[in-house]
Amino acid sequence: MAAKSSQRKSNTMVNPPVLRRIVSNAREVYDKIEKNQKPTMSTPIRSLANVKYMPQKGHFEMVGKTKRRTLTVSTVKTFAQTLKMMALSKELIETDDMATKREAYYISKNWGKAGFEEQPESDTIMDDIEAMFGVNREQLKFVPEEKGGDVAGRLFVIDHDAQGRKLKIDCTKFGSGAYSIPVAVEDLQFESKAKFILAIETAGMFQRLVKYDYWDKTNCILVSMGGVPTRAARRFIRRLSDELKIPVYAFVDGDPYGYFNIYRTLKVGSGNAVHLNEFFCVPQASFLGVTPQDIKDYQLPTHPLKEVDIKRAKDALKNDPFVKHHKAWQIAINQMLNMGVRVEQQAFAKHGLDFVVNEYLPAKLKDPSRFLP
Repeated sequence: MAAKSSQRKSNTMVNPPVLRRIVSNAREVYDKIEKNQKPTMSTPIRSLANVKYMPQKGHFEMVGKTKRRTLTVSTVKTFAQTLKMMALSKELIETDDMATKREAYYISKNWGKAGFEEQPESDTIMDDIEAMFGVNREQLKFVPEEKGGDVAGRLFVIDHDAQGRKLKIDCTKFGSGAYSIPVAVEDLQFESKAKFILAIETAGMFQRLVKYDYWDKTNCILVSMGGVPTRAARRFIRRLSDELKIPVYAFVDGDPYGYFNIYRTLKVGSGNAVHLNEFFCVPQASFLGVTPQDIKDYQLPTHPLKEVDIKRAKDALKNDPFVKHHKAWQIAINQMLNMGVRVEQQAFAKHGLDFVVNEYLPAKLKDPSRFLP
C-alpha cells in the first residue's frame, strides 16, 4: 500500500479527470478480459523521430506515432505492472499523498511477480502512463528526487507551509545562498518588477553572479539550472516569464551538450517528453551565450571538440527539427565544427573574475535582438 488511507483525509475531488481516466482505462481492460478478448494499451512513441517543431507554438509536438501493447503471454508482466502503477496513482490522488519515483519503485516490491527489478523499469512504466493519459507525473502524484534549481534576485515567491499558511519568500534575502525551486510549482505565486530572467547552466557561474550581486545591478532574476534543467525548473521559469511578461536569456557552456541537451530542452522541450512540452518548455527563451562567435570576440581559452561532441552536433544539423528550422543555429553549429573547439562559461575568468559581470554581460545585453533564437 502507498499510504494508510485511514490516516489521511480522502481527497477524491483533487483531480477527478485523472481519476476518471485511470478508472476508465482499467475498466476497459477488465471488460475485454471478461469477454475473452485481448485488451490493448496504446502510448505515444517518445522520441525525436515522432516530433515536429511548431514555430507558431514554440515547442515540439508529436507527429502521432504510437506503440500498441496487446495482452499476451509475453506482455502479461508489463500489463500487470502498468495496472499496478495506475492503481498506486489512484490511491495517492484519493488520499492526497505523493511518492517519489524511487519510493514507487520500492513500493512495487510488494507486487509479487509484478515488481520491478530496477528503477529504470518503473520509470519507463510511469512515463508510459503519463503519455497515455496526456498528464504530467505530478498530476499522477509522482515526484522526482532531484530539486528544481536555485533562484536569487528581484522576486517574491508566495508559497504555503504544511498547515496551509501563506509564506512570502524574498529571493534577495538568502545571503550567499539561494531559494530552492520545489518539485511542485503549480501553486506558487510571484511578485516582481524584474526586467528579465537569466537562466544559467552551471552552479559555479550562478554563484559568481550572486557573489557580485548581479541581480541588483541589473534588476533581474537569476535561475541556476544546474545542468539539464529539471521539469520543475523549466515549469518555474515558464510560469515566471508568462506571468511577469519578461524575457528569458540562457547563459550556458558553448558546446553541443549545452546547446542541445540544455538550451534546446529549455526552449522547445525534448523528444522523450513530447506529450508535455507545451507545459515544460520556455518558447520565449533566447540564447545569450556562450556562442562560437564569443570565442573569437573575447579570445577565450577552449578545449578540442570530443568525438561525442562532433557526433551530437552533426546529428542535430541532420535530425533536430528545431535546428533545421533556424538558420542562425545551423550557422553557429557549423562555425563551432569548423573551429573544432568548445568553451566553458568559466573561460571568461582569463580576463578577470569580474569580467562576466562588468564586461561580457553588459555588452551582450545591449542588443538582445542579436541573441540566437
